[in-house]
Formats: sequence, structure tokens, C-alpha cells
Amino acid sequence: MENDLSNYRKSYEKGELLLNNVPENPMELFQKWFFEVDNYFTEDETNAMTISTIGLDGYPKNRVVLLKKYTYEGFIFYTNYLSEKGKAIEQNPNVCLSFFWHGAERQIIIKGKAEKIAENLSDGYFESRPRGSQLGALVSNQSEEIENRQYLEQKLSDLEKEFQGKEIPRPKSWGGYIVKPVEVEFWQGRPNRLHDRIRYKLQPDYNWVIHRLSP
Repeated sequence: MENDLSNYRKSYEKGELLLNNVPENPMELFQKWFFEVDNYFTEDETNAMTISTIGLDGYPKNRVVLLKKYTYEGFIFYTNYLSEKGKAIEQNPNVCLSFFWHGAERQIIIKGKAEKIAENLSDGYFESRPRGSQLGALVSNQSEEIENRQYLEQKLSDLEKEFQGKEIPRPKSWGGYIVKPVEVEFWQGRPNRLHDRIRYKLQPDYNWVIHRLSP
């Protein structure tokens, strides 16, 4: 099979990113970009992000998860702690997040360390989820091999009966991580492939150093 994509071309012309108009803290720029994309561009899920981990087999692996909260401290998402990504984070908490918003011609790449959030915070978010999503967390032993889809559907049906009229408990194997950034790079597409790239690097005194990078 062969498919030559060398003639795919696009001119990026929707914005600019200059050193003289960026804030000192990358989280402020992240918030500005997130709001702009969410309000002015037709993204399916603005909070969809790719997380990259180093697996137990030594290979990097990317997958898309949903950002559920961000603060000055970092980026929070939820998953099964015993999943492939959870086990990878347990062994090596150094991860990479990325957002690509094609409508705005913007990309953000975040290097950071992932750590579990407090149990009460995971409890609070779990309680806010729809019952179907709560049951889904109980049904799925994420990343484990299963025989067929009917196994999942039967398990869901059994749990719906078991918890009918009852509160659904958060599984202890399910909860949140916060990724605390040490480096954040903002990419804005520009004409002639001369894209704008601004990188923030966290220093030992917790201040950020900002540099422009060559495209």
C-alpha cells in the first residue's frame, strides 16, 4: 500500500504570537487561548488532549483524554489507576500533554509530572458524573483483555440492578491526576511555515523563563 501525501498544503494565517504580548505565567496564556478556541472556533471538544506516557514495555504511547480542570498548579484529568496509562505513570510520572486546535491553528505542548489528586477531590468529581458514567467506571477494568462486548453489557446490566435506587461508590482504582507543568510551549501557525513558537521553562525559584523558538 502506498499513498503519497507530499502535496498536502495549508497556509496558516489566523493569528500571531509575539514575545512582547505574552504573560509571565503560561497558565494565563493557556486560559486565554482555551477561552478563545471554545468561544470562537468550532472544535468538537476543546478540552480533548493527548497524554503521552512511557509504558512498562519501554515504548511511548499517546492517547486522548479529557481535561476536567486546570489551575495555576496544573492540569487535572481522571482515569483508572490500574489502566495501562495508570501503571505507566506509577512507574514514570514524567508525561507530556498536547492540545491541537486546528480551527485556530494553535498547538500547546506541556511537559510535566503527574501525581494523584486527593481522594476527596476524586470523590467530588465522581459524584458529579452521570450515573451511566459512574457505572461505566465500575464495569471497565480498563486496558484488560476481554472476550467480547457482551461481557461489558451484561456486567453493566447486573450493576444497574445492584445499585438501583442506591448511591454508586467511586472505585478506589479510579480517580484523578494532576499534571504539574515544568515546560509549556505555545505554537501559532503562520504563513510560509514561519510559525510562532514561545516556550516557558520553570526555574528552581518557580519563576518562568520565556524564549522564542525557531519554527
